[in-house]
Amino acid sequence: MYSCSLERISDKIKTFSKFGDAGHGGITRYSLSPEAHMAREEFVRRMEAIGAKIECDDVACMFATLEGSDPNAKRIVMASHCDSVKNGGNYDGIEGVITAMEVLETVVAENIPHKHPLTAMIWTNEEGSLYPPAMMVSGIVCYDYLPDYLKPNFMYDKMMASKPMDKSEFANFGEALAATKFKGPKENRLSPDRYCAMFETHLEQGPILEDNGNEVGAVQQVMGMFNYRVKFHGFTAHAGTFPMAKRHDALHAAADFICKMHERYDAMNSELVAQGDYEFVFTTGEIYVHPCIHTCIPDEAEFSLDVRHPKQEVLDKCMAVLQEMAKEEYQQCTCGVEEQWKRDPVPFDSRLIGFVEEAMEEMGCKWQRILSGAGHDAQFCAYVIPTTMIFSRTKDGLSHCEPEHVSDEDCTTAATATLNAVLKCDASPEF
Repeated sequence: MYSCSLERISDKIKTFSKFGDAGHGGITRYSLSPEAHMAREEFVRRMEAIGAKIECDDVACMFATLEGSDPNAKRIVMASHCDSVKNGGNYDGIEGVITAMEVLETVVAENIPHKHPLTAMIWTNEEGSLYPPAMMVSGIVCYDYLPDYLKPNFMYDKMMASKPMDKSEFANFGEALAATKFKGPKENRLSPDRYCAMFETHLEQGPILEDNGNEVGAVQQVMGMFNYRVKFHGFTAHAGTFPMAKRHDALHAAADFICKMHERYDAMNSELVAQGDYEFVFTTGEIYVHPCIHTCIPDEAEFSLDVRHPKQEVLDKCMAVLQEMAKEEYQQCTCGVEEQWKRDPVPFDSRLIGFVEEAMEEMGCKWQRILSGAGHDAQFCAYVIPTTMIFSRTKDGLSHCEPEHVSDEDCTTAATATLNAVLKCDASPEF
């Protein structure tokens, strides 16, 4: 059993928090921005210092590799991203990069024998904060292995044409990619002929570990989800002159629908929990109203609906309720639904999960099995090579915001679990 260094972890957290420092505790570090380039240069500096070989692929993913004793063995990769959302925190994504770096540093410092090459990797543009969508580059790299329903979202030419959502010197992602010094040849991409396993370490982004008094989690799968637009149509009229009984108020209809949907979904969740199953989570996070004038009755209103659960059959039941409700009339307004996005549940590799759980048990740390409700590059990578994730405890469950925090000790625990799980994978005859 080997241990990672709290001192080195603390130093890396402190150092990387400077790249994109927003001045009030968090960072804004868009992919391929000058701030992201600073983080990448620090990655190169530290990895070259321990003798790792640095490579980049054609979509600016970066790889730092320590060769193993078996020249025919495929690489074991530890990967995450270094870009952030606007005014985000100091851990989302970069904790996984710091973990990967620390694993390699520990292997060198402790002279740990290993037969497989060990690689620390930075995925490009996971957040999609400047150039959407999220998980853009893992979608490009894993494209040939994705389910057919996902492929249209990650077509190469479409991704290169993605326009910036905030200030940028480039007209699209393709131009930003062409300008970066971290672009290499396509043959350097992650692929099953060169890689045999992938581990991603990440903060949980929720309160489950903390609420249960646990430090780390062995992630079993990424939840499936669907995202729809629910739309209502009425007609507009003057706010001061049109009688209430004659109104077809689309915003009132949307509010009525949301309340009734909560009643039905809450009842379904109560049944699931009573049966010992996970509850599903659902969110109406974006609302559009027309004409959005205080003297006019809204004639159009729509909202987003995001539903997530680990079982497809539960998602199907949620979808059936949505479709059934959409056939009804609300406040004399018509209702329609339109699919925006969906993903199937993505289970992680049972063998890698086993290595993670064994490592956590041997460490004597407080851990549990857990699911991921958020999307990660690992979910696309899981279609390509055996993949799993490790979660670290997140203070107050907060993420994608400046108060986001993981203690240095918990980061070190997660890194130590990753190191020992990787070594178990390295020693396994299955890999």
